[in-house]
Amino acid sequence: MRNNCLLLLALPNLLLTLPVEAIEAEIKQQAGAESTPVTANIPDLKEVDLPITRAELLTQETTNDIEFKPETQPEAETQPAADADISIEVIGEQDTLSGSTPVYVIEKEEIQKQGATSVADVLKRLPGFAINDVGRGADIHTGTYYRGASINQSVFLINGRQINNNVNTYHGTTDLNSIPVESIERVELSSGVASTLYGSSAFGGVVNIITKEGYGKPKLTGSVEYGSFSLNNQQTSFSGAVGAARYNFSFERFFTDNRYRVPLGAANRDSQGFLSNADTATSSYFGNIGLDLNSRNTLNLDVTALSSRRGLIFFGFPLQRDRLDHDGLNIGLSWKTRLGNGDRSNLTTTIGYNQDYFSTYGPTGNFYRTGALDTQQLSARVDHEWQLSQSNKLRWGLDLKNTNLNGDVLSSDPNRIANNETENRDLLNTALFAVNSWNISKNFQLDLGLRQSFDTEFGNYLNPSVGLRYALTPTLAMRGSWAGGQRNPGLDQLYVYDTVHGWEPNPDLDPETGSSWTAGVDVKFAENLTGQFTYFGSSIDNRLGVIAGRWANIGLVDTNGLEAALQLKLNSGWSTFLNYTYTDAQIKTGTERGLQLGLIPYSLLQGGVGYQNSGWQANLYMTYNSGARRALFNRAGDQITDFVPSYFNLDFSGRIPVAGNLGLTVYLENLLGEQYERVNRTYSPGFTFRLGLSSSL
Repeated sequence: MRNNCLLLLALPNLLLTLPVEAIEAEIKQQAGAESTPVTANIPDLKEVDLPITRAELLTQETTNDIEFKPETQPEAETQPAADADISIEVIGEQDTLSGSTPVYVIEKEEIQKQGATSVADVLKRLPGFAINDVGRGADIHTGTYYRGASINQSVFLINGRQINNNVNTYHGTTDLNSIPVESIERVELSSGVASTLYGSSAFGGVVNIITKEGYGKPKLTGSVEYGSFSLNNQQTSFSGAVGAARYNFSFERFFTDNRYRVPLGAANRDSQGFLSNADTATSSYFGNIGLDLNSRNTLNLDVTALSSRRGLIFFGFPLQRDRLDHDGLNIGLSWKTRLGNGDRSNLTTTIGYNQDYFSTYGPTGNFYRTGALDTQQLSARVDHEWQLSQSNKLRWGLDLKNTNLNGDVLSSDPNRIANNETENRDLLNTALFAVNSWNISKNFQLDLGLRQSFDTEFGNYLNPSVGLRYALTPTLAMRGSWAGGQRNPGLDQLYVYDTVHGWEPNPDLDPETGSSWTAGVDVKFAENLTGQFTYFGSSIDNRLGVIAGRWANIGLVDTNGLEAALQLKLNSGWSTFLNYTYTDAQIKTGTERGLQLGLIPYSLLQGGVGYQNSGWQANLYMTYNSGARRALFNRAGDQITDFVPSYFNLDFSGRIPVAGNLGLTVYLENLLGEQYERVNRTYSPGFTFRLGLSSSL
């Protein structure tokens, strides 16, 4: 242990000296008369990668000048090319690693069309996702899954900086309401070798939320909408540039009481037959300031704050009256610089602070109990991308993250008073990572990755990864990936009693360990029709769960599935997409051996067709869900093998230009009016609507 501590102390110094050695090596290499320009992309594969890996849904070029793309702004054109590249360096992994796994991207235009009110709303139409906790009547208990992995088994980033906190009790998982939708430029979803860059816990995938930057003259955009069940939502953004500084500030407020009639047997159905305690109110704030120090250095500061208040539904009886408060603050400062000459070496240094405060409280009969978790994380990251040769690129660096958890437990129940406590714990995790991408031939790309972690709770562990891509023709490419992973239990699961559910911690928990893999083909059927077909799988042992009221390792889960994504652009105004995911997440051990994991449907089909012209928009979205296993519902007579009935749903969104950049927005949800069961006896309300106005100045 002493040697490990010495190594941890030496790592920061080592990382500071290595880039200098990299510069010296580059100078020597360039002195050797290497005069041919070297680019970061692989020209022979780019023709295949570009239209296929950027699988936007109904995204098209805007035709009504609602919002210009940065590269069309006169101010951006006057900047040196080096600066323009630096401004997107944080997501450079898309260029170097997208070959071996599909990268799905949703741009801000499609986010606007969908009328998304949260990141979960944005992700729900992507292949591989089964998102039950977004929309009318949804609850955090109903889950977010990607390729069979839970939300804490994937990695979520904002501008390349991790925002997961790995908290599991008191409903403290990653909150996908934490970032104003108005501030999002695009959302990228990747997997495979990308997990080496951002964390060993990415059994599912890596979601990177890229926020907007300001350009040109000051610009104010905003929208307001009202709808069924007292829904009101306001979004506004102010952005621009002054000299070498860019800024963007966004705000979003959302409220709905979600009070509507539900059938007999529904979760949280009150005496009048209405869904009870399902109201949601969130306010989120975002600010971003970028400063070009010179042609080689850029500073970026972004701040996100969230205040969320909501009721909880759960699936059991008696009627749930618990409340959940969540306050969050995330701050990141990054410095991006070019080393050496040209575009061969780029270094990004990031410092971050993340705080999440979750408080669950409410009465249970004649007693009252509350549980609060306050998590604070300090992080630092050094990320160096280095073009070693025309066919070889190395991306490597260091992650440091120190986590402090303060847990407060209080109950007036005589059976739980003995567990009342305040628990304070710290954890330091350090990781070295490296991914080397070789263009072995004109058509063959190989990615090799290693992530070495040092953890004060779980020691040292190494997670490798490999990815490959072979372009058979300019319109057909094969790819595959494999990645080893380890997800450590949260400090709350190890040490904090869950007085809300009555779950005991377990300091002897083992990490979840295993691997995930993909194999697939990318096809360009025609100039306007592309397709991605992916087989995915994972095997995760020591999966965490609760047995007899205590956190425990419950065994092995093997997942196999198929993912298909098709995109067709008929002409400049029309476009369509079709996504299908089949997920077989089978429990291999324990009393539920052979059963599908609860809350995860076998089949999920998403499709859409959209049209836009001169500010007019019309989009029709389709969803088919085969139904998930109830598993957790406590209603008498239900069996753990019961499945929710399948359902089919249609949503419509549209925009009608009124005057200038002012438009009327319309969102009609659940056009068929079916009050389907989302999961575990939680029901949708049937047909709902939202009407609003959007404008930019």
